[in-house]
Amino acid sequence: MENFKFYSPTDFVFGKNAENEVGSLLKMQHATKVFIHFGGGSVVRSGLLGRIEAQLKLNHIDYVILGGVKPNPLDTLVYEGISICKKEKVDFVLAVGGGSAIDSAKAVAAGAKYDGDFWDFYDGKASIEDALPVGVVLTIPAAGSEASMSSVITKTDGMLKRGIGSRFYRPLFAVMNPELTYTLPAYQTSAGIVDMMSHIFERYLTKSTGVDLTDRLSEATLISIMDAARVIQKDSKNYDARATICWAGTIAHNGILAVGRIEDWSTHALEHELSALYDVTHGAGLAVMFPAYMKYTLEEDVNRYYQLATRVFGVTPNETKKRMVALSGISKLEEFYHEIGMPLTFNEIGAKKEDIDILLEKLKINRGDRFGSFKVLTLDDARKIYELACY
Repeated sequence: MENFKFYSPTDFVFGKNAENEVGSLLKMQHATKVFIHFGGGSVVRSGLLGRIEAQLKLNHIDYVILGGVKPNPLDTLVYEGISICKKEKVDFVLAVGGGSAIDSAKAVAAGAKYDGDFWDFYDGKASIEDALPVGVVLTIPAAGSEASMSSVITKTDGMLKRGIGSRFYRPLFAVMNPELTYTLPAYQTSAGIVDMMSHIFERYLTKSTGVDLTDRLSEATLISIMDAARVIQKDSKNYDARATICWAGTIAHNGILAVGRIEDWSTHALEHELSALYDVTHGAGLAVMFPAYMKYTLEEDVNRYYQLATRVFGVTPNETKKRMVALSGISKLEEFYHEIGMPLTFNEIGAKKEDIDILLEKLKINRGDRFGSFKVLTLDDARKIYELACY
């Protein structure tokens, strides 16, 4: 087990009608003027935004709002949010939505306390040394951004998609009502499920030893996600299944499954180029890339893939045919993705084999010539993985 530091400051308010506590939570944080940041019209149409506004008014807290966050959030809206926060002297940022709204809110929170261009943080030219405090009302379980240090933004000039991490904008509270997820389209629910599973895989595929505790925690979380997903396929308003998915998304990315182990994140790097170029839903892109990555890196540690296959995907153990068992586990993952309506190939997400050179050019800009830790990938490796994902 590797040395580690674990920090998780988020106060979780979970359950039915949890959003009704937003006002008191903001008051506890001594918020006086809040920037409410959200995505599409569903937050408005569902009445959620109205209920949150009512909570702020009841607690005599001023606020300004900015909607319009898109999947794969863009820098243009972040700049607008930063300008509003500085002009209005905002002292708290409240994200209402899923990972895109939260990531955009985090970028706004950091940029509002910085005199330069916020993209300096994502470009590696500056480090975040302060940020406005952030809170979350979660409506889409997927990214785990409600309790993580991560924020991923796309720069429109060049369509560069980059992620960074900072404890300064890690949410101080996260309000999570599973009932708010009942009306999510099935495709969006499934994409979120793939996303949270991918966060676990990025940590599970490691060269670190002595990590059986976090292996077991990861395996249990993966099994719980898949079991709940199958229930939701039949009953979209099953509260317990929705609650499991909501909490699993948080556990998958709040760092608890990463302690004592070296993480990888190669597959996210590969997928980011797909979603930047084609505006693909992140989870859908990951459904295409992870099986391809797993097949390509199988020989790197057959035992680890064997363990995943037997413990998580129910493949019958066979010590004399570990590679075959491991491959069966990857096939079981593909079957699950297909079962919940996720794509498995470039063609299904509108990606093109002839664009691989473009993907590699962007990948080199964002990640350099070599990246990853489970298997250090070259750009030639990346090309082969993209090619595997074509079919």
